[in-house]
Amino acid sequence: MEELFIRDDFIKLGQALKLAGLVESGVEAKEVIQDGLVKVNGEVDTRRGKKLVVGDEVHFDGNSFVVKKR
Repeated sequence: MEELFIRDDFIKLGQALKLAGLVESGVEAKEVIQDGLVKVNGEVDTRRGKKLVVGDEVHFDGNSFVVKKR
């Protein structure tokens, strides 16, 4: 599982997908999240603004990452 390092206390789901290189744009992030293709901690989450914190795991399209603090 990959690690996604953040400086702040949280990162929004759409931003995290872009930062991890799993989508190319905010529009693409919005679409895949709203289509129910993204899981956070094993559950489908359709909120692009979902705040991810340290320890959260995200799964999308055969890829996954865990949020870590920098």
